[in-house]
Amino acid sequence: MILLTHPFGNANVRAVLDALDHHALLAQFVTALGWSNSSPLVHALPASLRAQLERRGYDLPHYKIKTHPGREIVRLLAERLQQRWLLRHETGFASIDRVWRGVDEIAAAYLQREHERLKVRAVYAYEDCAVRLFETAHQLGIRCVYDLPIAYWETARQLLQNEAARYPDWEPTLGGTRDSAEKLARKTRELELAQLVVCPSTFVLDSLPEKTRLEKPCLVVSFGSPSQNETASPKPERAGRPIRFLFAGALTQRKGLADLFAAMKLVESKEVELVVMGSLVMPMEFYRKEFAHFTYEAPREHAAVLRLMQSCDVLVLPSIVEGRALVQQEAMACGLPLIVTRNAGGEDLIIEGETGFLVPAGSPAALAEKIEWFGQNAARLPAMSRAARAKAAEFTWPDYGEKILHAIGH
Repeated sequence: MILLTHPFGNANVRAVLDALDHHALLAQFVTALGWSNSSPLVHALPASLRAQLERRGYDLPHYKIKTHPGREIVRLLAERLQQRWLLRHETGFASIDRVWRGVDEIAAAYLQREHERLKVRAVYAYEDCAVRLFETAHQLGIRCVYDLPIAYWETARQLLQNEAARYPDWEPTLGGTRDSAEKLARKTRELELAQLVVCPSTFVLDSLPEKTRLEKPCLVVSFGSPSQNETASPKPERAGRPIRFLFAGALTQRKGLADLFAAMKLVESKEVELVVMGSLVMPMEFYRKEFAHFTYEAPREHAAVLRLMQSCDVLVLPSIVEGRALVQQEAMACGLPLIVTRNAGGEDLIIEGETGFLVPAGSPAALAEKIEWFGQNAARLPAMSRAARAKAAEFTWPDYGEKILHAIGH
């Protein structure tokens, strides 16, 4: 039996949970805030409220879910009420870091108390939510599986420090340059305690210290794509309009937005337009000053993101540090070819000139060249759209979960 912990339950987490539950191997899921979709209380709620709660609902029996909701509820309220002092990086009562550490501590205490009753033989945990659980598991002789969803901190920190020097005005958007020594020490300790490391891309695998790659089993398991049911709507005809390039993600230079803005200034074609969707990290005036000519779209729920993607033609994600940006496969499933960097974690998605293009990280000139290429080769978009959909369909969430269970050795 395997105990899994994660504060939120992202798509990749849910795929592992589904696989564990399908094989009757889930001892417990420890999270911040969540509930069973089969709960009678949930079904008694109005449909509009049920829809809002779906993000925290799981297709698991209620007795398989253990929650630690206090700080997470405060965090959600603080975001809505703009109480930034509660969310201050690492130190705020309801900061992301405090939420994650709280879940880790609860999971460790639960494992100590219940491991014999639940017959736990392995724990599965994620970066920033693993150190206490792993320490307890080691004391009990229980195997530790570590999922590293983004580049290892030493590599990420060096890359982001380079960006802070290259674009000083964008430094406040980078985030990872401000982690404390104590937080970085926890990340190091997590990797030391791990007995199996799961990575979503070769970029993440290559970011690990060489000693780790030589001494521990490490594997790459690629994320799944949205199902065809989610992306079945046909793309609208372009009908002579400009080619719509979509950037999707937080408006930061970690995702290469400064490079994209610089590239757009180099593009001479009038047959292109840029759509930027994601959460603001700086005031809108900052971004308009950097590059004025883009259409801004606010963050939205998953189905609405897919609809927006279907109104666009090409995804551009010139990331500096990622794990495997899910938005790449979401866009491809909607028929969008890609212009991405290897650092976005999806180099295996690229068949040059068919499903898109790989460009060097930190190169506005290379970005501009590929954007111009699409402007000059618009007639190739329908074939590239079909190829993108076909490539995305090669990756499924059930396969992702099964591969991880196979690696654990169920």
